[in-house]
Amino acid sequence: MRMAKTVGPNPGPRNVQSGRDRRATLAAGRLPCMMGAMNDWNFMTVVMVVALFALWKLEFAATLLNLKAFPTSVPDELSDVMDAQKLDQARAYLTVNARFDIVKSCASLSVLLVFWFAGGFGWLDAWARSLAPSEVTAGLVFLSTLFLGQALVSLPFSIYDTFVIEKKFGFNRSTPATFTMDRVKGLLLAAVIGLPLAAAVLWIFGNVDHAWLWAWAVVTAFQLILTYLAPSLIMPLFNTFTPMPDGELKQQIEALGTRCGFPLAGVFVMDGSKRSTKANAFFTGLGKQKKIALFDTLVDKSSTPELLGVLAHEIGHFRRGHIKQRLAAGILQTAAIFFLLGLATDRHGAFARLLFDAFSVTSISPHVGLVLFSILLEPVSKLLGVVLNAWSRRHEFEADAYAAEVTGDGAPLASALKRMTADHLSHPTPAKLRVWLDYSHPPLLQRLRALR
Repeated sequence: MRMAKTVGPNPGPRNVQSGRDRRATLAAGRLPCMMGAMNDWNFMTVVMVVALFALWKLEFAATLLNLKAFPTSVPDELSDVMDAQKLDQARAYLTVNARFDIVKSCASLSVLLVFWFAGGFGWLDAWARSLAPSEVTAGLVFLSTLFLGQALVSLPFSIYDTFVIEKKFGFNRSTPATFTMDRVKGLLLAAVIGLPLAAAVLWIFGNVDHAWLWAWAVVTAFQLILTYLAPSLIMPLFNTFTPMPDGELKQQIEALGTRCGFPLAGVFVMDGSKRSTKANAFFTGLGKQKKIALFDTLVDKSSTPELLGVLAHEIGHFRRGHIKQRLAAGILQTAAIFFLLGLATDRHGAFARLLFDAFSVTSISPHVGLVLFSILLEPVSKLLGVVLNAWSRRHEFEADAYAAEVTGDGAPLASALKRMTADHLSHPTPAKLRVWLDYSHPPLLQRLRALR
């Protein structure tokens, strides 16, 4: 994921409108002017604004350093899959995406700041309460409106990314009909799955003691169930998974699974070419229902030894316990988030009052607290992501080593990695800051040297 914030004016507080008058205005459901909302800045406001600006500046610096780190000649390790023309194309792709990300991040943070300092969160909360008879229903109206608003803001950028940038560099194969149906299906899934879960969480926080603990338990159980059901119920809504026909490739894949002690329930080819020329592979499911999915673009472009190397890498994550470790880490992280969310929605807590005042919201409620806390958490999540990404990169090295061990040779996996890097026009030598911030996988050259 990418930079989502930008730099804007940094106005200082002025004592023009009192907090009591402002809250009375919000309670009446009228949108205060931007200057009025900015007048009541508290310590939390300053901390959050500074943190968001600092995060944007850090991302901007990483982008500039990443552009500067692009090599002027093809690295020796890639000379067999990339020439000077391909390298120039990769540089152009990186440059275009960097500019696009900066513009997108500027728009994203600008919208947030305008909505924030215009008192939008307080106004939307009052509007939702005027429409809904209960706290939970008002919360669903509030969250749904913000979700749809964010979707509308991001839609032009998604269209430009898909049909201009990706098409220009020969990646996009998605038609307007496919693109539209993906968005419609996503909205329907958010309604069918997200609304009941959100309603349950909001009800728990409004009616149950130790709400954060119960909400964490419900969300964790839901996530586990969804992980189990997604391969058969959700993923087929977006892609077609065709069982791999009998033949030498399938036999070798099944033999690899048996040799690795991998509980393989099926081997499938996914129509990834329906949307993009980019290739990948993954496995899904829990327990003995694990399924391997290969993008059809990967099958078409790779040799059998390369495919086996890629799959052995994916199996390596399972055999080295990475899946269970990441699942456990995610559950613990969710517990910490819900505990802090409990503090952010405590009607009698000083922290919650400070947070809600920072966003010009009068009534402390679970649905508004959920949104405000997510904004507060974003810079913290970025720092936590640095640690998790470093952990993930270590896992990738271990999975590469496992693949080289079980296949007897790291060269096929190295060849597949090089081919995908060249085909995807990926940065061959990314800047250390960009890797540190965002890379869940080690840079290609580091992986190649480790495999050797």
